[in-house]
Amino acid sequence: MSRRDGFNLAELDEFSSQMLDLATRKMPREIRQFMRAEGTKLRRMTVSTARRETKKRTGSYIKGIKRGKVYLYEGDTLAIRVYNSSPHAHLIEDGHRQVTKDGRAVGFVRGKRVFKKAQQAFESEFANDCLEFVDELLDKGLK
Repeated sequence: MSRRDGFNLAELDEFSSQMLDLATRKMPREIRQFMRAEGTKLRRMTVSTARRETKKRTGSYIKGIKRGKVYLYEGDTLAIRVYNSSPHAHLIEDGHRQVTKDGRAVGFVRGKRVFKKAQQAFESEFANDCLEFVDELLDKGLK
């Protein structure tokens, strides 16, 4: 039995364990669908950020932005990733040295940090979507 400041929290602990059970065992399809939808939203936001941040419009960098599959992260947490499959994506993201043909460094191009900016912009939207999803799970679980 948990007691904090004179309040009995045993019922709250039991409720939280029931919620965890409901989320992990009884509705895995809905959770995976939710994660895929959120990954797609993040991919769209990353593409729009990339279009804003990059000046050259060759298309291969933006076409390379993809959403991965839902997977277990560290054994117990579901995750999904957005990544770029283009071979030069790390140069745009992190920056690179400018080098002449004879190998002499003449400058440095700073990284655009497209994925970091998209992540920061998406955090609040993801938190709101998670709250709405939990409310939906509660409504489904109680009916």
